[in-house]
Amino acid sequence: MYELKLATRSFLSKQFAGQKSIFFQPVIRSLTQVLFTALFLFFSTSPGHSEDVQQWAQKQSTQLTQLYESLHRTPELSNEEEKTAARMAQLMGEIGLKVTPQVGGHGVVAVLENGKGKTLLLRADMDALPVVEETGLAYASQVKMLDKRGATVGVMHACGHDMHMTNLIGTVQYLASHRQQWQGTLVAIFQPAEELGAGAKAMIADGLLARFPRPNYALALHVAADTAAGSLGYRAGYAQANVDSVDIVVKGRGGHGAYPEATVDPVVIASHLVIDLQTIVSRELAPIEPAVVTVGSIHGGTKHNIIGDTCQLQLTVRSYSPAVRKKLIAAIRRKALAAAASADGPEPEISVSEGTPSLFNDPDLVDRLVPVLKQTLGEKNVHEVQPSMGGEDFGRIGREGVPIIMFKLGAVSQERLDDYRRAGSQPPSLHSPKFYPDPAATIVCGVTTLSAAAMELLQPME
Repeated sequence: MYELKLATRSFLSKQFAGQKSIFFQPVIRSLTQVLFTALFLFFSTSPGHSEDVQQWAQKQSTQLTQLYESLHRTPELSNEEEKTAARMAQLMGEIGLKVTPQVGGHGVVAVLENGKGKTLLLRADMDALPVVEETGLAYASQVKMLDKRGATVGVMHACGHDMHMTNLIGTVQYLASHRQQWQGTLVAIFQPAEELGAGAKAMIADGLLARFPRPNYALALHVAADTAAGSLGYRAGYAQANVDSVDIVVKGRGGHGAYPEATVDPVVIASHLVIDLQTIVSRELAPIEPAVVTVGSIHGGTKHNIIGDTCQLQLTVRSYSPAVRKKLIAAIRRKALAAAASADGPEPEISVSEGTPSLFNDPDLVDRLVPVLKQTLGEKNVHEVQPSMGGEDFGRIGREGVPIIMFKLGAVSQERLDDYRRAGSQPPSLHSPKFYPDPAATIVCGVTTLSAAAMELLQPME
């Protein structure tokens, strides 16, 4: 098995203005790289820079890209982010933040207090996916780990969490070295287990919003695989969906396939149920109400001539509002019970597992930040996007009464997007073994976005 080689101690540090700053990198490829990074530390953390945040981010893009590539090489699965979390904690501490590790598992909370004012939370997720990488990149992951079933799987940052961490690190670096330009408290969190929909819930349960300064605002970024690097998408209101998983065990009475009259066939009941479920969205909800009920798996029987006792269905259910979510789940239960009753079969087993709540971007916060970001990034680079039926557990922080925004960060160069379109194909999606962002432009836009937003929300008090 490929062994993760990830140092938990830094190799360089530099004092500036009474603060300790670090640009931590776990894999030292050459002495030249070390010296180059040392120069970056000295210049990027010196206070009193006159350039704006975008210019700063552009100057640091080479070093931030090196960090990104290092993170991409060394992914860890959900709830296994031990070395990644240790690395984030070490880095935050050496920049000068007060660090608390192991919040809700491998979660890291880092706090930078800079006088009286508002509190801003910035979040990045850390976990990777059980995917064998097929990008062919020089820094492609070769990591293998044991999953929760004990199977050896390839591991890849196929959802951009390595980019999210890089952007947050760059933003914290900028804010720490320009603290004379803002006032208040920064809370940077590195969250585990986003892919399981569990990390935010665990961190909140472990006191994220009670043990640490409670944020007035919370921001996050998520890469977009179909959007040009250097551009930013926003959406006021619902942006990501409620995600529920429903498991149904349809029960029957098994027997010989030649004598169906002596049985209650669960496969036939399940087949009717699959069709009935499709009418929930089309006939029980208003046409303008977004919702999805998908039967992703159906399994029943063991042999050609045997009618089994059970048939299992697995559903994913997506919605935005709590009222629609409740209606969908109730309708699924009703139709499952009705399908069984119509065949004089036993009641089915129905279990619902809530994954993530919907993500609602605060409209007032969107109205405040979008003009600032258009001025910073350029009007043509900031655009409104459509809501998604995908899930994101960052929405849990919003459910706790904190105004939030998750921005969509363009991640693929326009040249690559044009090549895909000319070929009549789509760019690889998130979670694809072939997905990768174009780092430099994505990093510059991400760091600029979070830093400019932070400067707006943490303005010095008069």
